[in-house]
Parts: sequence; C-alpha cells; structure tokens
Amino acid sequence: MFDDLQKRLSGAFGRFRVRGVLTEQNIQDGLREVRTALLEADVNLNVVQDFIAKVKQRAVGEQIIKSIRPDQQIVKIVHDELVALMGETDATIRFEKTGPTILMLCGLQGSGKTTTCGKLARMLALQGRKPMLVAADLQRPAAVEQLKTLGQQLAIPVHAETGVGPVQVCQNGVAAAAKAGCDTVILDTAGRLHIDDELMEELKTIEKKVKPHHVFFVCDAMTGQDAVASAKAFNEALELDGVILTKLDGDARGGAALSIRQVTGVPIKFMGIGEKLDKLSPFDPRRIAGSILGMGDIVGLVEAAQSAIDAEEARKQQEKLAKGKFDLNDFRNQIGLIKKMGSVKDLVGKIPGFNAIPGLDLDSVDADGDMKRIQGIIDSMTPAERADPSLIDISRRRRIAAGAGVEPADVSGLVKQFDAMAAMVKQMAQMTFMDRIRTLTGMGRSGLFLPGAKLPAVKQGTGKRLTPKEREKLRKEREKEERKRRREQRGQAGA
Repeated sequence: MFDDLQKRLSGAFGRFRVRGVLTEQNIQDGLREVRTALLEADVNLNVVQDFIAKVKQRAVGEQIIKSIRPDQQIVKIVHDELVALMGETDATIRFEKTGPTILMLCGLQGSGKTTTCGKLARMLALQGRKPMLVAADLQRPAAVEQLKTLGQQLAIPVHAETGVGPVQVCQNGVAAAAKAGCDTVILDTAGRLHIDDELMEELKTIEKKVKPHHVFFVCDAMTGQDAVASAKAFNEALELDGVILTKLDGDARGGAALSIRQVTGVPIKFMGIGEKLDKLSPFDPRRIAGSILGMGDIVGLVEAAQSAIDAEEARKQQEKLAKGKFDLNDFRNQIGLIKKMGSVKDLVGKIPGFNAIPGLDLDSVDADGDMKRIQGIIDSMTPAERADPSLIDISRRRRIAAGAGVEPADVSGLVKQFDAMAAMVKQMAQMTFMDRIRTLTGMGRSGLFLPGAKLPAVKQGTGKRLTPKEREKLRKEREKEERKRRREQRGQAGA
C-alpha cells in the first residue's frame, strides 16, 4: 500500500539530520522532497501546499530531544498532520428504527462498486443486520448477474428484475425488502466510464424517489486525482454521506486517500484492501498514515491473524510443537494459515520497517507461488511419507515430483529444508505466530523477511543425499534424543 510514496518519504526524512533546533533553513531541503513525493503521489496541489505549511509551522523552532533523532521528530509531525488531513472518521451507519434503512452506492464503472455492495452486505450481516441487495445497475447486464452470484455466495437475498427502469427497480426492491423482513437495503446503482448528464439525472431521480438514508461514493484509490474530481462531481449532485475507497492493495499512489476529504469535505467511511468479500474495513487514518510512513500496519496484521486462526487448532498445534513433534502435515497447515491471512506481499508489507529494507523489491519474487508449489509437493506424498520424510527414496521422489508437476530436485530440496526445520521445532514452540511466519517463509533467520525466500538452510555435511545406512543412523540418533527428552520430562514430573 503506497509503496512508492513510502520510499520517497523515507529518503526525504534522511535530510532532517541536524543538531540543536529545527529551523526553516535546515529543514528546507527535506520539506522540498516531502512536497515532491506528495505531488508525485498525485495529491492535490492545494492540499500539498497547506500540508507543508502546517508541518513547517509545527517543526520550526522545535527543540531536538537528545534521545530522539530530528528525522524521527519530523516523522511524528508528518504522521500527525497526515491523520488530520484524512480526518477522524466514524464508520458507523445510522439505522432507522422502523422500516428498512436504505444505502445507495454510486460510482464510475471499474471502481469495484458491485463487489463493494457484496462486501458491505456481508459486513452488515455479521453485525446482525438482514440486508437485501438491489441490482439497479442496468447499464451493465453483467453487474446484475455478478450481484446475484455474490448474493448466493453470502446467502443474502437479491432483488433483480427486467422490463422496468432503474428507479422502479429501486422502489420495488425497497418494498420487497420490507415484505421479506429485511432491515437494510443496498442499492447497486448504474455506473459509467465517465461522468455525464444522463448518469447524474438518473441518480438524482433515484435519490428523489427512493430517498436513501445514506449515499456512499465508491472510489478507486488507484485513479488518484481523477477519483477526487469524480467524488466532487457526485457530491455536488447527490450530497454524499461518505466515500468507500477501493483497491488500496493495488498500486495506489495515495492521492485519493490524502486529498478527497480535504477537497470534497466528505469523510472516508470504509476501505477495501483486497478482492475477497471479507476485505472491507472501517477507514482508519492512523493505519493509513503508519503504512505511508513505513511504520507498518500492526492492527491490520493482528486482525488478519485473528480472522485466519482457529483458537482451538492453534492450541493443539502449540501442544504438539511443545512435545517436539512436527511433520510435513503440520508444515502444510502452517502455510495454509499464512495463505488465509492474505497474500505474502500484503502480509509482510504490514511489518514495521519492512519496505525500508535497501534493495528490496516485492514484485521480483513469487512467494505465494512458492507456497503453492510446496503445498502441491506435500499433497503428492502418502500419509506415511508426510509423517516420515526419510522414507522418500529415488523412486518415491520421482513419483511425488510427477504428481506435483515439479522436478525431483525440488522434492529433494523440500525434504532437506524440512530436515533443517525439524531441528527448530523446540525453538518454534516458544515463538509467536508472526515469528513462525518468518521461519516458515525462510525470512526469520536472515533478518530480512524476504518473501519467496527458500526455507532456512542449515549447513549439513557436504549436502549429498544420505545413504540408507546414514539415514538409519540419523533415525536412531533422533530416537535416542527423543528417549532422553522423555526421561528428563518424567524426572521433572517426579520431582
């Protein structure tokens, strides 16, 4: 999220390494780079000028605290001003006490409006509401079918009809919702490739006839100032109650998020970070500011972990690790948990300071593809092979490789790397879930947390494949170590 802006700002903050007191002279170069970074991120010019003026006003004359570097003080000031710029947002929706609450979503084609209707319906259903979706985007027939599909996936009713205009569809949809006992109606209205008079008149008529309680503009964060201009035009026509920013997981430059509140006066209510239906959350300016400044998104990371991890399953896994047991089934389960949390690029991007690693290019690796290949290799093994990888000889390796669509060398590599990881099991029992993520993706031992890296390789002999005799010797050593550990446990229990 906002990777380019983050890197530019990180370079600009290095200009503030001064002593004594921050003055207009010794912060001039740094502020110039901050200004350039914001403009290149497609932030509105007037917004940038006001922002720089406020940062300068706060920074000039501020005494540098001995224990804090001047660039860190500037980062704090910039962070606070970014939060103020985006505004404190209340994502709550005021629901009517009697009759269905009507939410009207509007926006241009390609903004993710129809998908956002589904996301919003899901979020409200989880809050105990009974939503109904209304397919009023008759300009794009695929939108009606898409909304029906989303309704089926979510088990949420969808009102759709043919032979009537969008205004009548919305009116009939509200009536159908009341009859069905639904307390919330979400109108998916028509979009266009660009703003035109016909579109605006249609939306005005819907607003006048249906009288929605809230009107939200769905805005593609990747379009920068175009999104801000569109929001301004829609607000002048409909008096928007809020904005929903979408595609924040893409190549969003930051212009929309940082400009839209200041230019339109309309608050950002929600943000979509990902295509899945659970990727809609209340807009949090502090999280966005932290992400822009390389502070990571710990809140988002914790939320992703909580939604992916089953407490009971985590407890069982912890108990197994504590006993020193860890096979390829467990390894695959751990990878599955990581995948549930989202893409590796998105996941590790939430780690504070991650994107500031010199020379790091998240787009140059395919960590998700690597994980998928590892899962494929493990799935091609028999239960016995997953429980004891030492059983895998040449013929078994070839069979597994053929089943997974990889080379036999890839299977050998996985087994060798897993053998190295098995030595870390006792240590992993004491790790947090995030530390396990680092280990499982081959990032923790190097300290660079690089996605797509190989599993940690521990130097073992010459790297040659073990002979059957050597494997048998290794197995006996492991059994000996296990018996020793059990005796120690019994001794401790007896004491």
